[in-house]
Amino acid sequence: MFRALVCCLAVSVAVASADDKKPVEPFNGKDLTGWKLKDEKKSKWKATSLNVELDAKNPTQFADLTGTTNTVLVPAQLVNTKSGGCDIFTEEKFGDLHLELEFMVPKGSNSGIYLMGEYEVQVLDSFGKADDKLTQGDLGALYSAAKPPKNASKKPGEWQKFVIDFRAPKFADGKKVANAKFVKVVLNDVVLHENVEMKAHTPGGLTGKEAATGPLMFQGDHGPVAFRGIKIVPK
Repeated sequence: MFRALVCCLAVSVAVASADDKKPVEPFNGKDLTGWKLKDEKKSKWKATSLNVELDAKNPTQFADLTGTTNTVLVPAQLVNTKSGGCDIFTEEKFGDLHLELEFMVPKGSNSGIYLMGEYEVQVLDSFGKADDKLTQGDLGALYSAAKPPKNASKKPGEWQKFVIDFRAPKFADGKKVANAKFVKVVLNDVVLHENVEMKAHTPGGLTGKEAATGPLMFQGDHGPVAFRGIKIVPK
C-alpha cells in the first residue's frame, strides 16, 4: 500500500508540474524591453500609461500621446501610434499556448496578431458590417484560412478582447507531422473558431517558414493599434 501511495503521489506531482505553467507577460508596461522591431527606423511603437483614445478631430488616428490631452494613468499599453510603421515581436518563442489580450483600433484601422510570428488572427475595424458580408480580412478572421462566422466587433476606440488557444505545428525528423491549429478563438466573449487547422503559414509572417516554436508578433505596418493585458500561458 505504501508503494502504491508513493506511486500515486509521484504521478500527481508529475501531472501538476506539467499543468502548472506560469503565465508570461511579455510587455513590462514601461518600454519595449523583450521585444524586437522588424525595422527600427520605421517603428511607431511605444509604451505608455497615458489614456489611449481616438483623436476627436480625426477618429482614424489616436490622440497625440506626447501632448497634455491624455493625462489619465491607466494599465500600460503597447501602442503603434501611426500608420506606416513596422511589425513588433517578442524575443521569447512559444509553442502551444493560451493567449489573452485586449486591443483597440481607430476607425478603419488594420492590424494583426501573429501566433508564432506566422499564423494571423486579423485585427480590423469591422464594426457594423453584416455577418453575411464578412471576409477573411475582417476582425477575427484566420487570415488565408477562415472568415469569422459572425461580427463580434465593438466600435472603434473601444477596448476589445481576444482569448485564443493555439496548438503549434509538430515536427519529427525535420518534417512536419501535424499542422498548426487554432483550437479556439473567442472575441468579446463570442466563439468564432474551433479546431481550425492552418495548412500553411499566413502570408506576411515573420519568416515565411513553419517551425516548432516562434514569437508573438503584432502587425504595425498597416495602421494604428493599441494592446494591453497581454498574457501568454505556455502549454
